[in-house]
Amino acid sequence: MVMIRDILMYMDRVYVQQNSVDNVYNLGLIIFRDQVVRYGGIRDHLRETLLDMVMRERRGEVVDRLAIRNACQMLMVLGIEERSVYEEDFERPFLNQSSEFYKLESQKFLAENCASVYIKKVETRINEEAERAKHYLDESTESRIVEVVEEELIKKHMRTIVEMENSGVVHMLKYQKTEDLSCMYKLFHRVTEGLKTVSDCISRYLREQGKALVREDDSINAISFVQNLLDLKDRFDHFLINSFNNDKIFKHMIASDFEHFLNLNQKSPEYLSLFIDDKLKKGLKGMAEQEIESVLDKTMVLFRFLLEKDVFERYYKQHLAKRLLLNKSVSDDSEKNMISKLKTECGCQFTTKLEGMFKDMTVSNSIMEEFKEHVQLTGVSLYGVDLSVRVLTTGFWPTQSATPKCTIPSAPRNAFDAFKRFYLGKHSGRQLTLNPQLGSADLNAVFFGPKREEGEGKDGASSSTTSVSASSSVQKLGPRKHIIQVSTYQMCILVLFNKREKLTYEEIQSETDIPEKDLIRALQSLAMGKASQRVLIKNPKTKDIETSHIFCVNDSFTSKLHRVKIQTVAAKGESEPERKETRNKVDEDRKHEIEAAIVRIMKARKRLPHSSLVAEVTEQLKSRFLPSPVVIKKRIEGLIEREYLARTLEDRKVYTYVA
Repeated sequence: MVMIRDILMYMDRVYVQQNSVDNVYNLGLIIFRDQVVRYGGIRDHLRETLLDMVMRERRGEVVDRLAIRNACQMLMVLGIEERSVYEEDFERPFLNQSSEFYKLESQKFLAENCASVYIKKVETRINEEAERAKHYLDESTESRIVEVVEEELIKKHMRTIVEMENSGVVHMLKYQKTEDLSCMYKLFHRVTEGLKTVSDCISRYLREQGKALVREDDSINAISFVQNLLDLKDRFDHFLINSFNNDKIFKHMIASDFEHFLNLNQKSPEYLSLFIDDKLKKGLKGMAEQEIESVLDKTMVLFRFLLEKDVFERYYKQHLAKRLLLNKSVSDDSEKNMISKLKTECGCQFTTKLEGMFKDMTVSNSIMEEFKEHVQLTGVSLYGVDLSVRVLTTGFWPTQSATPKCTIPSAPRNAFDAFKRFYLGKHSGRQLTLNPQLGSADLNAVFFGPKREEGEGKDGASSSTTSVSASSSVQKLGPRKHIIQVSTYQMCILVLFNKREKLTYEEIQSETDIPEKDLIRALQSLAMGKASQRVLIKNPKTKDIETSHIFCVNDSFTSKLHRVKIQTVAAKGESEPERKETRNKVDEDRKHEIEAAIVRIMKARKRLPHSSLVAEVTEQLKSRFLPSPVVIKKRIEGLIEREYLARTLEDRKVYTYVA
């Protein structure tokens, strides 16, 4: 062909170009294609030989790769700058045969292997076909043959592979098979809807696990509740990074699932706040500041999933108040760090009151220094009480609207009155109310009885305000002195025993005027707490406290410690009535927030249809909570009644702002 082309070179250069006909070489190829390659049985025989050689190689036999390569190149050349001959005579039948082959092989593989082995075999087959196409088929065939393998071995069996019993995705997740999941991710990434199929299966498993963790169960405490969720999040984050290449599909799926089941339990905001409270309290053994920081970062991830962030804020404020007032914070830096995290997440408005609480503590320290100087200069009597007062701004702290009643013993009450006169003398126009809920006291106590058995006689538990004389059959031991650290309520109870030997619950309640819930908790701590902390004895010795039950001092009280802290019976979060009350307060606050948002939007827009206003209010408030359209409608009605808004005459569903 080359020699003929060279002989007729002049004709190629002149005649062929002038008349736009095929050149000599191409005419030769066309004649060879039609008269030789496609003559009679030659075409079929060539195709069958090539397909048979490929099939033999797939079964593991050795074939003449060079012969196949030359045949494929010949078919490409015969197409004369097109691939039609190669495609019709070889590629199309090759792809059809491959499709049938892998269809049967997929059924065989699935029947004989578990998911992880199947995935590895599929990966091997894809690599083999890609390598075969590179070596002796045309390079354009590679993508087509790989697509056929993916279709037959993966796409048509996606759900079967993913949901395979005892080896599918759920099995891999349960048994931490990170590498198998990674292989599955790489394979399913190749096909459309592949990753969605895997993520749907993981999502079902994750939601199932999450719902089991957040179900309403009184036996689970707040710390375990949140820790279990953090462990679950860590597990799936491990898979996300190491198996799923941080893919946004899986990232979004994990986030939306956590948001779904975390908000199924109404106690989630309270439990999250209790968990943070536990980590920020003093006395946590084995946790360095860096570890606390790491845990707080993880809890912030859960916080992002909360829809009711305003409920969390209310609980967080309560727990922060207790830490600050009872001096239980692990460090001010950790507290401020946590507040800055909340500020970054939710803005300044969210943390204004929390920052105000810290400011109050600083100001209180300064005031107490001034008061001590005042006492030294003027010689004001504090009745033997070493007084420390925290002055709290009402709007910042989670105090009750009505301060609970409580009859404070005369000495500390008189000492407080001296401080009150000093404070109001400096700050006219302010009101100062004593709040006994979060106060504490150190009492000097003397016990005269024998150590082990109950002796007759009575306690000389006295506050540092009252002197005590107690008659008792003094044993060889002699009196034992301790400092008892108690809450304000517990102090009020104990001081009663300076004058009386025995008191019934009813008598204690009438003399102290402490609210019933707080009184029961205080008495449980004093009489039914740890054996080493039982300052009082209750008769009869039952778990419940009734009005007729009698309390007396445990004269045989002993402790290795000189300073004994009476632990208050910890409540596992709030009781149902308390939770209901908190929920009502939150709902009341939400009404004002919704109304403020409506007025802000209408003031800017002047005129808006109902649906647009509801959408904008929801968008503005979703960082704190998700308002219900029904509640928004009620607030709109309320604003119309108070003439902030008005309905338009032509369309009652459109509102205008009344300036």
